[in-house]
Amino acid sequence: MSDSPTTIKNLGVAMFTISNQDDAIAFYTDRLGFELRSDDAFGENGDMRWVEVAPPGSNARLALNEPMNDEPGGSMIGVETEDVLGEHARLKAIDGIDVDPEPMQSPGAPLMFMVRDPDGNTIVVVESPDVRD
Repeated sequence: MSDSPTTIKNLGVAMFTISNQDDAIAFYTDRLGFELRSDDAFGENGDMRWVEVAPPGSNARLALNEPMNDEPGGSMIGVETEDVLGEHARLKAIDGIDVDPEPMQSPGAPLMFMVRDPDGNTIVVVESPDVRD
């Protein structure tokens, strides 16, 4: 094990495997309200796309990758909000979003609920630490 401190300074990109990048962009931007941060061709032939979305104002991004070695779905990330109840109500009012019926809170855990994208990836919406303090 190295005695040197890490040079890593930030959690920048989380990655979800999705079945269709255009459908995923539409879900995250039109339904969840995220921003499209990048949609660029890459690879030897430029035949792949690097797609990133993020909540407005967020430094961290979510890459939406078509399958390379695995099937779509099964990943999980957490996002923070100061208004869990308001965000839950907003998402429940949108047809076609798979959202938990009610936010939940367990001893020692923040108020939270889960939203699943069409490929089965899970976004855990968690109360911001600023609200909990």
